[in-house]
Amino acid sequence: MGVEEEEEVRVVESSLVAASDETPPKSLWLSQLDLKATRRHTPLLWFYRSGDGVQATDGFFNVTRLKAALAKALVTFYPLAGRIGDDGDGRAEVNCGNQGVLFVVARSEDLTVADFHGRPSSKLRRLFVPRMEPPSIVCGVQLTFFKCGGVAIGLAVHHFVVDGSSTSHFTRTWAAISRTGDMSAVEAEPPCHDRFLLRPRSPPAVHPDALSVFCPMVNLCESSGVPLRSEAFLVSKDQLEALKQACGGRAVSTFCALTAHIWKCVSATRPMPPDATTRLTFPVSIRRKLAPPLPTGYFGNAVIRVGVTSEVRGIVSEELSSVASRIKGTIGRVDDELVWSAIDYFELAERDSRPAQGSLPTTELRVVSWLGMPIYDTDFGWGKPVMMMRAESERGGRVYMMDGDGDGDGDGGSVRIIVCLEATIIKDFHDMLYAKFSDLIRSSL
Repeated sequence: MGVEEEEEVRVVESSLVAASDETPPKSLWLSQLDLKATRRHTPLLWFYRSGDGVQATDGFFNVTRLKAALAKALVTFYPLAGRIGDDGDGRAEVNCGNQGVLFVVARSEDLTVADFHGRPSSKLRRLFVPRMEPPSIVCGVQLTFFKCGGVAIGLAVHHFVVDGSSTSHFTRTWAAISRTGDMSAVEAEPPCHDRFLLRPRSPPAVHPDALSVFCPMVNLCESSGVPLRSEAFLVSKDQLEALKQACGGRAVSTFCALTAHIWKCVSATRPMPPDATTRLTFPVSIRRKLAPPLPTGYFGNAVIRVGVTSEVRGIVSEELSSVASRIKGTIGRVDDELVWSAIDYFELAERDSRPAQGSLPTTELRVVSWLGMPIYDTDFGWGKPVMMMRAESERGGRVYMMDGDGDGDGDGGSVRIIVCLEATIIKDFHDMLYAKFSDLIRSSL
């Protein structure tokens, strides 16, 4: 039975889970980096297979236990139980009134964990991620039980409130409390809610060179109407090693090498004029870039988007190692001064702006890395997931890199890339992506 069939998931319970103890009743100020995040909820999915096929009534993913653990976690992660509001002047903030996290329990009498293979879709989000109504709810969870005894956990968290690192911090803490029954995970790494650590300087100042690195403009446009398609591609450890060797070996990271290859493939397959300027953008964590660095448990958005540009014909013909080197050099330019210049720029130039709506033009490519993030092996006490993924990737020109080891392929060190591109070029992109790997491996023999 395929996932494309119109199988329904039946909601059997919907409730709000509040923190189990008193939380600070206050409004949480959002930094400029929070406000520049997407005005949406990030949809994530974990799939778990029951080892002996037991149903929930036998204790597998016990709802009461999960809710109790969530309530304990929310005592310290209390912004997630709040609501998105505004400060009276139109600036978004989080009203931390312990209103609760949306918690949905659902069942499917037809679908199994084996029906899903890592490709994001709007249907996955509709079936397994809670519908966030009203949209002011910061966080929602959906627990779906399959006929095979397996389970899916869908999580939706508003991007204004957290980035990927903070989401991972919360989920692994919640899972640890569910697994152990105590608060040691919180005590070991408590969240830091002091977002004034990223308050603009007084007076704000933008370094002259900053605008050549970070990307203040989103450059969105109206949809072209061309159908988009999301696909997941697995890159093996051997393919990655060959690619990195071609880019300079250990001196180049997996992200830089693979991003360079993807950018070249997209530039060659998308219908763009050869003399058009194409831009690659990607977020860089600033947590260790500041002096002093942010606290380990900083809970909020702590990334800035940086970019590299080139003519289309230039990026297609340029040596792979050269493209990877330029990406690495851009990451290396992100330092304390550049970060503060970016924050100050947003304060000076875009104080009252809202995140733009629309689609990326075909000349833009955005790559987001979740490589190495401790989010793939989230164990609530019933074993590790067989797969973790983003539920939906609905905007063209976006690529997500994720650890590939959770697919059950046994290929440690692999990477799964999820691309959302025009449907007409997906096959050409696939062919070019893997042809390069074949050539590199063959030349190394």
